[in-house]
Amino acid sequence: MKGRCSFIRQSAAEFPVRHLCRVLAVSPVSYYRSLKTVAPPDVAVAQAVSAAFLRHSRRYGSRRIHAELQAEGFAIGRHRIRRLMKEQGLKAIQPRSFVPRTTYSRHSLGYAENLLLELPPAKPNEVLAGDIIYLPLQDGGFAYLATWTDLFSRLVVGWEVLAHMQEALIITAFAKAWRRRVKLAGAIVHSDRGGQYASGKFRQLLQQAGCRQSMSRAGESYDNAYAESLFSRYKAELLEGGAFADVEEARMETFNYIEGYYNRIRCHSSLGYVSPEEYERKFVAERDRTLGEVLDKKKVKGIKAEQLLCNTF
Repeated sequence: MKGRCSFIRQSAAEFPVRHLCRVLAVSPVSYYRSLKTVAPPDVAVAQAVSAAFLRHSRRYGSRRIHAELQAEGFAIGRHRIRRLMKEQGLKAIQPRSFVPRTTYSRHSLGYAENLLLELPPAKPNEVLAGDIIYLPLQDGGFAYLATWTDLFSRLVVGWEVLAHMQEALIITAFAKAWRRRVKLAGAIVHSDRGGQYASGKFRQLLQQAGCRQSMSRAGESYDNAYAESLFSRYKAELLEGGAFADVEEARMETFNYIEGYYNRIRCHSSLGYVSPEEYERKFVAERDRTLGEVLDKKKVKGIKAEQLLCNTF
């Protein structure tokens, strides 16, 4: 046990403690108790706070670190975490104040109604929101990132980085989202009023997927604030005011951030401080549990359990 706890302590800066504990069959409580035997309480807590801070590359403040340590079985208050962070000089990266960007929408391609004024999504695949961001390059040029985010879980389901912001950028990103999700019939696909989203090719793709198009109202930039929020974090946590060497580096770093961190690990306050992937796993587990109970009570007849449980979302 002592050796396993020592290994966890040495690896805590690279991997979440709860994952290490699960793999090594050590309870989080036992691990943190072992820390207290070799260091005063404040020192042990400071080590855990510092490890979580470094593991998330300075992206987590006291609220998210507090949620993570609580999930690992650590009994600690947020104010204590804040004090220990201040004492160690640990300051999280902060995004700039959100200033909605204007979009070139003076085109004659027509606009869609804003369908986000309906009820918020109750499950995955009901609403996808998209937007485009400029990525500065070291040669003074730009790359462009297009994303599609599921508003139920904040999971980025499709994205693409290209050297231009023509319609192929958002079409490629949406095609990836469709392949990933498969079942998008009836989904609302929301964006700003930019010409790329009003193009005939993109609207044809939405029709093939069975989706309903939605656009922000004229002059209402906050209608697409969901996508803007993602980009403000992306710029603050990945770019930090810098620039990518070229388009390929921008694509590689975006992959690492979105697929390796944002979707899998980064907890969101709006999701109860869990990651988008974990939020969807919990939704599916609860849905399947409820369906299982219904079947056990024989309230559903003539339908095989696997047919219900495989009907994802």
